[in-house]
Amino acid sequence: MTAATPLRVGLIGYGLAGSVFHAPLIAATEGLALDTVVTSNPERQAQAKAEFTGVRTVATPDDLFDRADGLDLIVIASPNRTHVPLATTALKAGLPVVVDKPVAGTAAEARELAALAEERGLLLSVFQNRRWDNDFLTLRKLLADGELGEAWRFESRFERWRPQPKGGWRESGDPAEIGGLLYDLGSHVVDQALTLFGPATEVYAESVVRRDGAETDDDTFIALTHANGVRSHLYVSATAAQLGPRFRVLGSKAGYVKYGLDPQEAALREGDRPGTADGWGVEPESLYGRVGAGESPLTGGGRAVPTLPGDYPAYYAAVARALRGEGANPVTALEAADTLDVLEAARRSAVEKVTVTL
Repeated sequence: MTAATPLRVGLIGYGLAGSVFHAPLIAATEGLALDTVVTSNPERQAQAKAEFTGVRTVATPDDLFDRADGLDLIVIASPNRTHVPLATTALKAGLPVVVDKPVAGTAAEARELAALAEERGLLLSVFQNRRWDNDFLTLRKLLADGELGEAWRFESRFERWRPQPKGGWRESGDPAEIGGLLYDLGSHVVDQALTLFGPATEVYAESVVRRDGAETDDDTFIALTHANGVRSHLYVSATAAQLGPRFRVLGSKAGYVKYGLDPQEAALREGDRPGTADGWGVEPESLYGRVGAGESPLTGGGRAVPTLPGDYPAYYAAVARALRGEGANPVTALEAADTLDVLEAARRSAVEKVTVTL
């Protein structure tokens, strides 16, 4: 393989994660080629072939693994319950793996996968795309530049208004499905908090099922105490009739308040693709967050801070570099295991009504 030879990617799963996130980002990444998509759904097979010229489709993961010698990377974007067995099979077949979050149902399983990957000398990376959200990138820069002083409290909300359950495995009450908001959106907000402020030492959570007919948590709050003293207050909800700020971060010098979601997911859902037009990941000035002290951003207090462009393509670009030995794994399975430690503690806290020490 030469530096100019694209790495051939097999993608397992062509539902929301596979078709909206992974396939477009893989296809847009220099050095990667979307080779094969695994889906048993004939309509999704036709969709994949229509959207990506030259891609082949197969019905089962076994069909994909039968031609493992013709691939350089496996991406697992199938339901959560399949992540561990499929990643294990891929690693044992000698193939590097990207797994959609939360990688596994438990931290122990994530660490077992990490150990297998290390034993085989293979890349195992976890797709935590929200590290490349526009607001998160902007906040990291504000913190690094000392704009807020010493960080004291981090408030993060990932809220939606979906008063009627949609069904499917993500809302299943079967523990084997690893559904619910705690493991879905919670994986994002916890990963961001740990990335920004380091390990947590205490976890407290409240988790409820509010909607008629819902089987698993749809409104959850998580409070973290980090080893460095920062407190993170994290909210994930499908029942928020009025959305709060995406971030409110309070420090010794100033605070940062930011409303609105990164535009990349909406763009991908609409069929837009990175690299096909200028302005990828750019949001309007009206959504810029504000930095200030003793003032309300809702009345124009503080100063507007231009939001850095979001950059989901950076994840797969980093994966391609890591596979060629030119860079580090962008999100390791051990980092994902740390997030799962918190999610498991949060679930225990909510059930037992206790604060859990890690």
